[in-house]
Amino acid sequence: MGAFVRARWAEVHRASARLLHTAYSLESVLDEVIYIVGPVLVITLSARIRPEAGPLTAALLLAVGVLLFAAQRRTQPPVRTGPSPAGGWAPRVPGLGLLVLSQTAVGASYGSVEVVTVAFVGAHHDTALSGLMLGGYALGSGLAGAALSAVGPRGAITTRLLVSVCAMALTSVPLLFAPGLAVLRVTLFVAGISLAPTLITTMGLVSHLAPAARLTECITWTVSGLSVGVALGYALAGWVVDAAGASTGYAVPCAAAALAASTVALALPRLTRVCAQRHASP
Repeated sequence: MGAFVRARWAEVHRASARLLHTAYSLESVLDEVIYIVGPVLVITLSARIRPEAGPLTAALLLAVGVLLFAAQRRTQPPVRTGPSPAGGWAPRVPGLGLLVLSQTAVGASYGSVEVVTVAFVGAHHDTALSGLMLGGYALGSGLAGAALSAVGPRGAITTRLLVSVCAMALTSVPLLFAPGLAVLRVTLFVAGISLAPTLITTMGLVSHLAPAARLTECITWTVSGLSVGVALGYALAGWVVDAAGASTGYAVPCAAAALAASTVALALPRLTRVCAQRHASP
């Protein structure tokens, strides 16, 4: 669904890079709002009514949302035919594979933060604070997305992506040294600030690189890379926490963020070249 929504934004604002940037920023902010409100809603329903109430409500909201989305025919991108420079397969689009790889690492960092934070809070015998801690992480990301929308795109999009992932790598390091919950709350908020800019810039870059006939597929590959990374982050973080403790578990998001930054840094010349070629093409 995320790929479908972003593909429609790209179609609606194909002629304006600034409006597309704003639309992707809005999507990112809404994602973070949902990330904060959703767990609270589900846990409250399951705790106050019945255990099944939370998941059933989530399923109902998903069904209603999908139907409402599918009914929006006016914004549906047209089916485009003709020869594709990717040879008919999205992963062959120049530069896309590098973005998928970087997003897998970003997802691993994002997902592992969740698991390790729950374990860290549990180790301090206050599991009720897990949602609040992760809400602070999402709040930092959401505020950064809103600020990015207000400021608008500045500089080359490839450079903005490199700055975002490098900031993610740097702000993940203090998580390793948080002595308690009070400090962790602050470091999680700071670590979350770079997440939304990274996702917004990546989606903007995919929209810039992808041929019109392969746009939705290219976005889906990128979102799938992010989702696979989240799953890998969950698994690896859980293993590290069990083997070495909750504090050491924060080494997983640090390493994953560093991998994302390294991937983008190494890929920067190619991505810049491909962007220039796409910009010069008719």
